[in-house]
This record gives sequence, C-alpha cells and structure tokens, in this order.
Amino acid sequence: MTFAPGYGETPVPEDDAASLLPTVREALGNQLVKAAVYDLEQAIQDEVAEERFVEVIGGNLVVEELLTDYFLRDLHRRLYGDVWTWAGTYRHRELNIGVAPEQIAVELRGSLDTILYRWQHTADWTGRELGIAAHAETVRIHPFTDGNGRTTRLLADLVFLAAQNTDVPELYDWHLDKCRYIELLREYDVHRDPRELAAFVGTRRLGE
Repeated sequence: MTFAPGYGETPVPEDDAASLLPTVREALGNQLVKAAVYDLEQAIQDEVAEERFVEVIGGNLVVEELLTDYFLRDLHRRLYGDVWTWAGTYRHRELNIGVAPEQIAVELRGSLDTILYRWQHTADWTGRELGIAAHAETVRIHPFTDGNGRTTRLLADLVFLAAQNTDVPELYDWHLDKCRYIELLREYDVHRDPRELAAFVGTRRLGE
C-alpha cells in the first residue's frame, strides 16, 4: 500500500483514538499516528490470514462455514480485537454507504444464505466468482464501523480457496485499478452478478 505524503505523521483523530484499546494507546504513546496503527493492524492481519489459510487447506474450514454471518463477525473480531473496541460488532450509525444499521443482521444472514444456496444447487458460478460474490455482497451491506475492506477481501480469499480443488491453489490479487474496482462494485449493487467483477480481479498462486 502506498501512503499519501505525510501519512506517517498524521495523528489518529481523537474520535477514532477513543475507540482504541487502552493497551494500544499506551503501547503507541507518542506514536499515536495513522501509520503506526496501520502497521499493527497489518501484522495481525498477516497472522490471522495465515492461520485461516492453513485451516482451509487442511479441510477444517469449508465453504458452508465460511459463508455465515457468525464467521464474518468472528473474522472481524480476530483482525481488530487486539486494537479496537468495536471489533466484531455491527455498526450502529448510518453511513453514506451500506444498509441501515437495523437491517444489517437480517440482510447479511439472508445474503450469505442465498449465495451458499446458489453455490450448492446450481453450476453457473466458478469458485473465483463465488468468492467475489461473497466479497461484493458484504461490501454492499458494509456491516462494521471500520475494517470492512480488509475483512471482506480476506473472506473472499478464504471462500475462493475453499472452493478450489487443485494442487496449486490461488488467491485474489488485490493490487488493482481502484477506480474501476469501485465502479464494478457499484454495478454489482444493481444487478448482483459477480462475473464481471470476478474477471476484473486478478489471481495469484498461494504463497506468491
């Protein structure tokens, strides 16, 4: 990820800092800046992702378990629970994206159930398209206060990985044209067809 000039010295806004765990605020001390928090989050994400990839490859996490609201909340908690007080909980305030807070729980469960049902009872999606459908749908709902992007991208990777039956598994390559990516997400919100977005998001071999 490339930071804007001066990002490393930008302080965490006080409203956001109030949601940091006291241990994190104490550990960072005078380094309570966005880049320091990002580095901490990234280190945790790498660890969580590796643990979950091992579980999927070992057959201990399957598509049916991944496509649940429980798993998504637990994944968010694992990614952010050592840093933020809001980890693993649905947002309580309106945003200019996502569904209304009171609709999140029902919408998320229903959407993931629908995606899973389609995967189990039809043959028109590839595993690559299944993972992107899970990602795009959870982005559309935008269930959490923050961290939606990382959480839903990791969910997509896990679903894609679990849906493959190959000796050389792949993950998505999230280094892409952000403007076009956002355009395709918005188009998905209208037609709910993940195929164009899946074709746009590249792939890479696991471990590369």
